[in-house]
Amino acid sequence: MNNYTVTLIPGDGVGPEVTDAMVKVIDASGVRINWEVEEAGEDAYRKEGTPLPERVIESIRKNRVAIKGPVTTPVGKGFRSVNVALRQSLDLYACVRPCKSYKGARTRYENIDIVIIRENTEDLYAGIEFPKGSEETLGLIRYIKDTTGRSIREDSGISIKPISVFGSERIVRFAFEYARKNGRRKVTAVHKANIMKFSDGLFLDVARNVSQDYPDIEFEDRIVDNMCMQLVQKPELYDVLVLPNLYGDIVSDLGAGLIGGLGLAPGANIGDDCAVFEATHGSAPKYKGLNRVNPLAMILSGVMMLRHLGEDRAADAVEGAIKEVIEEGRYVTYDMKPSPDDPTAVGTSEMAEAIIKKIKI
Repeated sequence: MNNYTVTLIPGDGVGPEVTDAMVKVIDASGVRINWEVEEAGEDAYRKEGTPLPERVIESIRKNRVAIKGPVTTPVGKGFRSVNVALRQSLDLYACVRPCKSYKGARTRYENIDIVIIRENTEDLYAGIEFPKGSEETLGLIRYIKDTTGRSIREDSGISIKPISVFGSERIVRFAFEYARKNGRRKVTAVHKANIMKFSDGLFLDVARNVSQDYPDIEFEDRIVDNMCMQLVQKPELYDVLVLPNLYGDIVSDLGAGLIGGLGLAPGANIGDDCAVFEATHGSAPKYKGLNRVNPLAMILSGVMMLRHLGEDRAADAVEGAIKEVIEEGRYVTYDMKPSPDDPTAVGTSEMAEAIIKKIKI
């Protein structure tokens, strides 16, 4: 049996709890993993003055695989997102977020099986921003006025939305390769090219060109607002979606809503050299230390990691155990009960233990 060393970032808020649950379940799969623990987020910021110490990046580069718990990102101030910094530092250009139904989950929908593939390094999340009132911002406003004749209010903050041929081509090609490898039938490119003709328009043009290299896979495109409506009305029509960064973030949460919420939404950030797996949900600091939150998104991210490592048998065993626990509905957290006040709801660690008991190797 292979041995693996994986960088483990527990995160903050509820991160350490769901990460601990994931570690116990993955260890129970029989795959031998040496967990190399590294700290990032608020605690690292308080201790070291940076939320993402360089040693964390070095560990991931060395091990090539990492899994992280949720990390708090301050809203409107403070340090930038650790998640975004990891993706950019390691060029993890593809965010893969499966949205898959499990029988017994609380949702209005059945038989959802959509994979959202989001470009991770460009678009508005590139972090090229100009604050209100700065000399750089006012200079940019003057430049735009001089070169285009378009006026921007001087009390504006400005964000730049870069979308390149290079970035678009590699994410669309990743989506088609994923579809081909996983027996998927269709790729849908999602955009707002009717309005943003030189950024989203470029993304769409590139997607159409790349699609010609994959005649075995159906290709179509959808405008993002229409895509949201379509997913609510008829999600069965869709398979693999590929989107620029911001739309991918938004639509993946919509997809999570179709399957029962963010507690069931795993994710992976993949580049040519490294992969970082993470739950889609945030750090939920108000639940910190309460042993209350659903660990499934983190555990399912661990399942994705096992598949990435080529440990499909172990991944199938863990996912099978998860399916059984969800369908039984007995040892599940409050968010998966018919009522959130259900006194029979169990805690984070108890749900993990129930999954472990059902793993069949």
